[in-house]
Amino acid sequence: MQYDIIDMEEIHVSPKKTALAKQAETIIKNLEKRNMEGYYFETSSSCVEAILSTMPSGSIIGWGGSETLKECGLMDAIHSGSYELLDRSAAKTPEESRQIYGRTVLADYFLMSANAITLDGELINIDGNGNRVACLIQGPSNVIVVAGMNKVVPDTESGVARVRNTASPANAIRLGRNLPCAATGVCHDCLSPECFCCQIVVTRRSMHPGRIKVYLVGEELGY
Repeated sequence: MQYDIIDMEEIHVSPKKTALAKQAETIIKNLEKRNMEGYYFETSSSCVEAILSTMPSGSIIGWGGSETLKECGLMDAIHSGSYELLDRSAAKTPEESRQIYGRTVLADYFLMSANAITLDGELINIDGNGNRVACLIQGPSNVIVVAGMNKVVPDTESGVARVRNTASPANAIRLGRNLPCAATGVCHDCLSPECFCCQIVVTRRSMHPGRIKVYLVGEELGY
């Protein structure tokens, strides 16, 4: 399905919104060079509507546990829709969680956000157990990445710094982790037993054209 990404002549919004749209246009062109599709939406509601239109009723859907997906309204829509959601957080035992993850690898769709996206179209993610980045790399037929424009960075180095000093401290506080970054708000490059900065993955290209679709939203979403 094709969407009208942006028509700059028809935009009658604030300079800030126009700048975000132009920035998104740059990212989308660079994603295309990397075998990934990109779309831009000014609001979460329009983004969610577009995503739902691509997922047939009865689709098997997994997700990576994301504040962005909750905030934009996509998870509420999935819960109320005619889909089969594979949710490891609902597992009652470690074995059940493992079985759900095994099914997620073969899901029709995997939903996630990105910790950072470069202007050049690279996706940057830091993960603990690695289930989220594993499904991004290989497994589910389609990967849908939703990200607010607050996650856009100039380059890979800036992206890793953003994850460590913006996203990770906030997540550590949200999860109640006993970590240095939760206490100070900045990364200490720790090796604490509770550290979830275990896997750093930069997706510079998709081997399979169109498998990864990035939905950019002109709002601040997630961490």
